[in-house]
Amino acid sequence: MTTLYGLKNCDTCKKASKWLDRFGVEYSFVDYRDEKRSPEALVEWAKQAGGWDTLINKSSTTWRQLPENRKSPGSEAEWKLLLREYPQLIRRPVVVTDDGVMTQGFSDNGFKARFGIGK
Repeated sequence: MTTLYGLKNCDTCKKASKWLDRFGVEYSFVDYRDEKRSPEALVEWAKQAGGWDTLINKSSTTWRQLPENRKSPGSEAEWKLLLREYPQLIRRPVVVTDDGVMTQGFSDNGFKARFGIGK
């Protein structure tokens, strides 16, 4: 089953959920503020996203309000700590399918391609 990770109050996550419902894609929703991801999961997400910088939404209010010294973690351990402390920094939604493949963000065409709909 597909897992949609995000925040309950995120408009983009709500759009993604509605899209999955409309196209009959079975999924579970996990608010990663309530159920923080393990450090291992965060490392895997960063790897699949193309790096820690790609995983992060740097245009978010949370990012802009961080102290400057927190905005440039120097190690994987610092990144994991930052994201455990501020899970809302992760660009959302995060979609993980049973095969372990992770993608981020939502667009109609992107989801159609991701789930093989409309081919």
